[in-house]
Amino acid sequence: MLSKKTQYALRALTYLGENYGNGPILISDIASEKNIPLKFLENILNELKKADILESKKGKGGGYYLKVPPKKISLAKVIRIINGPIALLPCVSLNFYKKCDDCDEKHCGIRQMMTITRDATLKILEKKTLADAIFAAS
Repeated sequence: MLSKKTQYALRALTYLGENYGNGPILISDIASEKNIPLKFLENILNELKKADILESKKGKGGGYYLKVPPKKISLAKVIRIINGPIALLPCVSLNFYKKCDDCDEKHCGIRQMMTITRDATLKILEKKTLADAIFAAS
């Protein structure tokens, strides 16, 4: 399940994507337009900036804007930045692997099913972009 933080990040990014090329947008405008608590949004936008998805401009006319076009931002990338692993179990995660303490991975049917689930989910999320999410909403 996506965390509330990830949902807010995706909402903020879709708003920035809808306004791509129109210059920086004030964080307060994003927060009010997308109904996201301002302090929470500040943290989210800083994480996305550190991950090279966003850029910011200070001062008059400042705010946040996408560093790259919406069609170049995969949903999988955003989810990993904010939410962490996409896999439902740590033992099947590609980027956040951790062996389960009480499991024999070679003979675990749950792990095998969650690997199939992970692969199917990634097949979609790595191909779908922020632009796809914006287009789907219109």
